[in-house]
Amino acid sequence: MKRAALIAAALLAVLLTARHYGLAEWLSLDNLKAQQAALQAQVAGAPLQAALSFFALYVAVTAVSLPGAAVLTLAAGALFGFWQGLLLVSFASSLGALLAFLAARYLLRDAIQRRFGPRLAPLNEGVARDGALYLLSLRLVPLFPFWLVNLLMALTPMRALPYYGVSQLGMLPGTAVYVNAGTQLAAVGALSDVLSPALLGSFVLLGFFPLLAKALMAWLQRRKVYAGFTRPQRFDRNLIVIGAGAGGLVTSYIAAAVKAKVTLIESHRMGGDCLNYGCVPSKALIRSAKAAQALREASSLGLQGVQPQVDFAAVMARVQRVVRDIEPHDSVERYTGLGVEVLQGHARLLDPWTVQIDGGARLTARDIVIATGARPFVPPIPGLSDVGYLSSDSLWELRAHPGRLLVLGGGPIGCELAQAFARLGVPVTQVEMAPRLMGREDAEVSELVAQALARDGVRVLTGHQALRAELVEGVKRLWVRQGEREIAIEFDTLLVAVGREARVSGFGLEELGVPLTPRKTVAVNDKLQSLKFPNLYAVGDVAGPYQFTHTAAHMAWYAAVNALFGRFKRFAVDYRFVPWVTFTDPEVARVGLSENEAQAQGMAVEVTRYGLDDLDRAIADEAAHGFVKVLTQPGSDRILGVTIVGHHAGELLAEFVLAMKHGLGLNKILGTIHAYPTWVEANKYAAGAWKRAHAPEGLLAWVRRYHDWQRG
Repeated sequence: MKRAALIAAALLAVLLTARHYGLAEWLSLDNLKAQQAALQAQVAGAPLQAALSFFALYVAVTAVSLPGAAVLTLAAGALFGFWQGLLLVSFASSLGALLAFLAARYLLRDAIQRRFGPRLAPLNEGVARDGALYLLSLRLVPLFPFWLVNLLMALTPMRALPYYGVSQLGMLPGTAVYVNAGTQLAAVGALSDVLSPALLGSFVLLGFFPLLAKALMAWLQRRKVYAGFTRPQRFDRNLIVIGAGAGGLVTSYIAAAVKAKVTLIESHRMGGDCLNYGCVPSKALIRSAKAAQALREASSLGLQGVQPQVDFAAVMARVQRVVRDIEPHDSVERYTGLGVEVLQGHARLLDPWTVQIDGGARLTARDIVIATGARPFVPPIPGLSDVGYLSSDSLWELRAHPGRLLVLGGGPIGCELAQAFARLGVPVTQVEMAPRLMGREDAEVSELVAQALARDGVRVLTGHQALRAELVEGVKRLWVRQGEREIAIEFDTLLVAVGREARVSGFGLEELGVPLTPRKTVAVNDKLQSLKFPNLYAVGDVAGPYQFTHTAAHMAWYAAVNALFGRFKRFAVDYRFVPWVTFTDPEVARVGLSENEAQAQGMAVEVTRYGLDDLDRAIADEAAHGFVKVLTQPGSDRILGVTIVGHHAGELLAEFVLAMKHGLGLNKILGTIHAYPTWVEANKYAAGAWKRAHAPEGLLAWVRRYHDWQRG
């Protein structure tokens, strides 16, 4: 420890001395030009001594990360010529980088790894696996200053000898460009020399080097990634899309719209989860449930309330009719008419460019988009197969009344379905392991939803962990634990709604070694490319991070454009303003930060709240409950997040999403005319509440004095 302190003190002394004596000014291009003649004379008089002195100086400058290495590289060309200058700088820079690397490792690595080891684990694993390639990328395409590369790589498991070797190789092309430019700088004797072809060529090469190096790195990475695969000489299609859910449909539509040859492959039903098992059928069911509840609550409107007679089979038949009515929007016929080739069958990747369909047709494409969606997650609870269960996929096959329904899961899907079935007269018990429902939302939101479900007859059991299921003498039970107690809940039908998992198995991804995230989704970069094969893209639920139809469609644009036109420009997907809605009654809608998230991130925010019990339209509709909550930057009207709970919350949210997307603050919303009496006035009143909290009290005091004076 004492030795490390001494080394650190010595390095600090060198830096302070360099600053005191103005070494940075001495190692400047202007000074090089001013001293050029004298330095060249010294080199001519004692070439070996000059070369050794220059070598030692270069090593020292790079070893202690002093500024001026670039100027010294130019000086090498100016003083020693191209080949000798290249030899000196190449070895001096690599040796200096190695010394800086070793010093930083000795002084810092152990302490950094002890403190931040878990966070650095992915970086350590990546360096252990592909450290040489990472380092070569940084050396060839200097995204970071070389001294920073020395420091950061020293904190990783990178070994010293490979570090030196890769640095020697990676810095050589850039060194050659700079040394060559230095040889031309030495030739500038008059203003006209600046326009000489040799000098202009050197500077053009200097400017284009980062682009050339980047292209070289891309080529090297492709060579490594695709080693062992034979790339087709010619492709059948520009794009193949696997999966005809929202992400796949939009991707193929965009590709066809720009006249690409695109094939869409679907193994089951067009429209994917949203049309067949999710958004559409669930909202159709919720609509019937809402109508039944309206009949019960008609007395609040001055009408005779009645207890509805629910024909459960007719309700479920209507759900399927709604699905059939919307099916043509996502049909094979429609997309064929749009120019998309649609093939039915199970697709499997044979290599990064080739897809085989059910052992039959084999297709190739330059780029492939994985849009295989997600399936219901079934937790490993003993006895589930004995009692039988429904998921959010198989639920829609129900025709008979389910009897006592047990809903396992307290997220958005579980809450929506639990409330809908309860309103249709089904006895419902809802079990959630977490302390509250809808754990991603603020606690007050969870409480309002729990109260609404309880009011509609749902028995809500939060903080109850499912242990096992059993079927004994024809009676189905789920055993749950609350604290130290075990409780048995009897039921007739079990609905498992604890979330969804990406469909990543059976498509050849495992065989190709396509990496997954810890959440078992396809790991992609911000351009939606697989982290292993850049020509494989993933969109929607299979990639995450959101499992919404509208985010799948949003991602599809980026995947299609990046795949088809990526050689010119690729776009990073924008997740900044993703809205979502839970269609319970009251609805829950959110965009941006919640208050809980802001607190967890240590962000200072200002919270403005407007209660819907004050809204005229809500009072007239007998729906005066809920709120609009807006998070803003302190001292500013910039919107950071919005949560709305109440009737039509999903529609109310749209104005805030638009405002956040285009940088409009609450003052702009307040200054916009909203029709009266409408629900969307709630947004204006929330903005007004923020404005009142920021009224200029000092100025208003003077205005009051002015009015007093006006009255005499």
